[in-house]
Amino acid sequence: MKISNLFTFIALLGIVAMFSSCAPRLTPFTQKLYEKNDWSESDLKKIQFYLSEDVVLRREITKGGSKIESGSIKVVNGSKVEEIRIKKGTPGVMTFMPKENRFAVAFENGNDDRYLMFGPNPKYGNRYALLASNWKRKGGEVTYDGTKFYTTSQSAYASLLVNLKKIKKVSVKSRTAGGRKID
Repeated sequence: MKISNLFTFIALLGIVAMFSSCAPRLTPFTQKLYEKNDWSESDLKKIQFYLSEDVVLRREITKGGSKIESGSIKVVNGSKVEEIRIKKGTPGVMTFMPKENRFAVAFENGNDDRYLMFGPNPKYGNRYALLASNWKRKGGEVTYDGTKFYTTSQSAYASLLVNLKKIKKVSVKSRTAGGRKID
């Protein structure tokens, strides 16, 4: 009985190893990677980015009319709050660069105004991390879909990841010269 349990364990371990080797290996997108590859804005728009950490955006809803499209309504301490969650591993695309080293990355389809800004953070190994208009101890303020939202200080660690293996696939056109002789 113990030998069959051992074989079952080894088989399961093999299956887990096989599936984990198929998963994409994501690497932080850094300033060094950006400079090394000298990508243009159009090149960057072809790269699939992923989010490294969960990002939670919240805003208090005032009594005036409000439209909720992408978030959910919650009651926090007696106040109505709109919350938008972007989970770790969510794929995103760069929609534009407002200036050098600043990427607007959208994680939702349809509306290009639904983006977050990322840029190199020297305190974080120059990874392209979430940017806020001002970070404080408890969080930061970001603009999303044209509206001011607040995010927790943990969102400051959210950065962009890329699958380097996919990016480095290069199409090489080659041929071998047959030589040339004098007539």
